[in-house]
Amino acid sequence: MASLAALQEQRATKVDAFKAIARRSKNENREMTPDEHSAYEACAADLERLNGEIRNAQVLAEAERRGPGDPVNDNLHGPDLSRYSAARAIRGAMTGRLDGIEGEMHTELSRGRETRGVMIPTSILLGEARAQTVGTAANGGNLVATQLGAMADRINRPALKVEAMGATVLRNLTGFLDLPNLASSGSASWVAEDGAATRSTATFAKVAMGPKTVTGEYQLSRRFTNQANEAVEPMVRGDLGFILAQALDAAAINGGGSNQPVGILANEDVDTVTAATAFSDTTADLIAALELDDVSGTAGFLTHPSVMNTCRKIRDGQGHVIPLAELFHGVRHEATTQVPTNLGAGTNKTALIYGLWSELVIGYWSAVDVLVNPYHADVASKGGVLIHAFLDADVAVRQVEAFRYTEL
Repeated sequence: MASLAALQEQRATKVDAFKAIARRSKNENREMTPDEHSAYEACAADLERLNGEIRNAQVLAEAERRGPGDPVNDNLHGPDLSRYSAARAIRGAMTGRLDGIEGEMHTELSRGRETRGVMIPTSILLGEARAQTVGTAANGGNLVATQLGAMADRINRPALKVEAMGATVLRNLTGFLDLPNLASSGSASWVAEDGAATRSTATFAKVAMGPKTVTGEYQLSRRFTNQANEAVEPMVRGDLGFILAQALDAAAINGGGSNQPVGILANEDVDTVTAATAFSDTTADLIAALELDDVSGTAGFLTHPSVMNTCRKIRDGQGHVIPLAELFHGVRHEATTQVPTNLGAGTNKTALIYGLWSELVIGYWSAVDVLVNPYHADVASKGGVLIHAFLDADVAVRQVEAFRYTEL
């Protein structure tokens, strides 16, 4: 991807050409010729493309300016979302009367994008969890009562760790995105007085990203939507949003490509490290692998809770439990069941990932797009509604040298 300045210069040149075509026929008081019309349409298409590339370049420049660990704001800067209600947004989409802060956010988030339903900010939706119908207790009956207490969330949810580990997050993307990298530098040399410099060459590479869609769907009964309005909000904000976030988090770790992103473990250019007999030797080898490649920065380990359980039982020669901080050499270590345990030839190995997590880039091309569909054959005759949620995102390992993993 060209630099922001170069893109802006290209756009200025294209705008001049665009205006010149229109001005020529206007000054001569005539219609455009077929050739002029084709050139006019081509200029318009180029301008639209350049506008998208400039927006992406601005997002990338801002993220790189902030640096690792400096959070990038969600879809919009400024609006107070404390008054935002996903339930009101859903009901507004059902009735065709979407107003207030929900209407404002939908309008802003839909700008320049094709939407299927109501757009809800990712910061609102990527969170908790709930239920579905009134007919039985398990499917929603517990939510309908004369006095409805606060609903308890599930307690057995996997921890979503990728963004928390320090991944770089880019929001409000449009079109496709290339992440340019300086692949290798030239060389320096010592010369005699008045000696000529030795010429060398730097090489460049890029990592391509493009939107991939993850979806979720719930079916709500008519009675549920009428009687359990207070429960719709946490259900939509919670469970439906969480499963989208969970799918993206899992894909960042081990996504296999095709319809989903390519994650760290599935990236064939990310090298593995052979596990040593002693666990502390394995973690030392992973740390050394990055150091030997001159990769520096704030790195961390991510693995499965079963590995952490094993580590907590490791003892020294006197039978004392060795602290986790020593086993991981003082480096940050986190665990989540999102890390796979079915690796290796026998599909019984668990991953231990070590990396500079800021080099993992997560891109969002949309807010969470929620489509309320009361017309589907499964619900139309029953007065119910289907709620579909869509999220366009992608994941890329920007520098493969920044990650290593082993199978335990």
